[in-house]
Amino acid sequence: MEISAAGRPDVRVTAADVGKRVSVRCFTEPGAAREKFTDTVGVLTSWDENVLLITQKNGVSVRVPASSLVAGKVVPAAPARRRGPAASYRELAGVSSRAWPPVESERLGDWELRAASGFTRRANSVLPLGDPGLPLDEALTAVRRWYARRGLPAYVQTATGGEGTQETLCAELERRGWVREVSAEVWTGALAPVADRSPGAAVRLSRTADAAWLARYQRKGVGEVALRVLGGGPSVWFASVPGGDAPGAGAGTGVPAAIGRCVVDGRWASFAAVEVAPERRRQGLAGDVMAALAGRALEEGASAAWLQVETDNTGARALYTGMGFAAHHAYHHYRAPDDDGTGPA
Repeated sequence: MEISAAGRPDVRVTAADVGKRVSVRCFTEPGAAREKFTDTVGVLTSWDENVLLITQKNGVSVRVPASSLVAGKVVPAAPARRRGPAASYRELAGVSSRAWPPVESERLGDWELRAASGFTRRANSVLPLGDPGLPLDEALTAVRRWYARRGLPAYVQTATGGEGTQETLCAELERRGWVREVSAEVWTGALAPVADRSPGAAVRLSRTADAAWLARYQRKGVGEVALRVLGGGPSVWFASVPGGDAPGAGAGTGVPAAIGRCVVDGRWASFAAVEVAPERRRQGLAGDVMAALAGRALEEGASAAWLQVETDNTGARALYTGMGFAAHHAYHHYRAPDDDGTGPA
């Protein structure tokens, strides 16, 4: 946007607003014939040496020189949701952790240290939902030692862009050299519209992931620990659509055309591991799998749904948008600097 620089600056943000969600406008080309500006919205995570650090909803931090500000104000902590079930980040974080449980966990104040022999970052990272009970540097040292004893790199899972998320912690981790490796989004939606879809394929439901289901599952190294994670949760269901023998696997191997996993936990149903054979994609099988799982979750009393989707997975995002899902918050995994699993002694 271009506006005249003759207007009076209206900056109502100060260093006292660190930790609050703000909207600021600043010069991007000061001194040009027509001044150019840019707008930034996010959590003000620091204001040091006349430089603002604003962490946006996607977890990216933007540095804004105070001298470039032409407008700024504090805005509501989280934008109003236009659709989908209302939920705080803390509620969803607890539900998602129970749906993908670690094999081993330990408390550090309000932080949960989770491990599962390295099977997925979600089950092998710290879930920080409050005060660790120690100064941050001491807490992070304790975290690194805990994971080092298990031969694992230290990860901290954080979230941005929602009510009660952790933009300030993200900024503190980055200041200490922790590296953001993976980001994705949690989407939520009503469960009934997912179940109302007319299935075009027969879907089988089971309480266990059998050999055929695992043959379609794309993650590598699925051993005993992975099976414990997959099978963990309050009420777990596995879905499969027959008829997708993998090329080269031999006729009659029974590899499903599509699979999925759902965990029912109170009002929530979580969807994960929705995968379709490459030669059977764009035939509606992913929707069929989710509809069957959603129907079973409704029978158990659930009414809301959530799932995780990568920001660059355009196909999945289009599918879930069509089902009524919308982004709730982003989550990130930060790895300790130079951590190869040995960590400090």
